[in-house]
Amino acid sequence: MDPFPALADPVRRDLLRTLAQSPARVVDLAAGYPISRPAVSKHLRVLVDAGLVSAETQGRERRYTLVPGGLDPVRGLIDDLNRRPRFDESVLDGLDLEVRRTVRDHREATTSDPVEETA
Repeated sequence: MDPFPALADPVRRDLLRTLAQSPARVVDLAAGYPISRPAVSKHLRVLVDAGLVSAETQGRERRYTLVPGGLDPVRGLIDDLNRRPRFDESVLDGLDLEVRRTVRDHREATTSDPVEETA
């Protein structure tokens, strides 16, 4: 499953923040929310299906852990967006042309108008 829909819900994002600190049981995770334990379990199931969280059964309990590489598609998107130029590169071409024209005009103005000295 794509991790982006799983990240759309604020409860799931908060669960990820909590699990980034340490693995936890559903009962411990549910204690921090005003929703039922089954509702938290459903959110965790979405995170597991998205590959963001793993679940390990220990006796009668399940411990949920953040999957280290689960956010790689999100990191990839952010990296791609950060690599894109913030403006069109043709703007730089226009700026370069204008700087060269200004420098040329300045040189021509200083060489063609000698300053006359008055005695």
